Amino acid sequence: MKHLLSLFCAVLVLASCNNSKPEEKKESGLLYFGDSITTDGATEATQLISLLEAKDSIPVKLSGKITNVCQKKGCWMKMDLGNNQSLRVTFKDYAFFVPKDAGGKEVIVEGYAYNDTISVEELKHYAEDAGSTKEEIEKITEPEVEFSFEANGVILKNE
Repeated sequence: MKHLLSLFCAVLVLASCNNSKPEEKKESGLLYFGDSITTDGATEATQLISLLEAKDSIPVKLSGKITNVCQKKGCWMKMDLGNNQSLRVTFKDYAFFVPKDAGGKEVIVEGYAYNDTISVEELKHYAEDAGSTKEEIEKITEPEVEFSFEANGVILKNE
């Protein structure tokens, strides 16, 4: 009986580890990740800097282009803000990821934008995830202030 209970618990744990793929709307070429969001009402990512002016953080839905994606798992991405600036997007509760080949694609994200100070250790981790060389990683010696975003939902235009 004890072994049967252990086996049942093991099966239950494995069944709860759902590796399902995001739902794709074939008719519209969209991939959805995280919470259910819509394409309506998205602000261009290039407007974010002015939206954040004199604010710590804001809830917002943004649209723009992905410039870079974590090459280990797709656990973060960067979006173009214009003027050689970017927005680092992470995913709420580390609950979902985006495809590693999503760079260059259009995306809509919904969540919270904020200014963040990134530690040297975290910057090195991100550089490693992005595939930087050991020499490039060793050059990181100062923390950086950057625009960050925690997404609760993502829509990827898969065209």
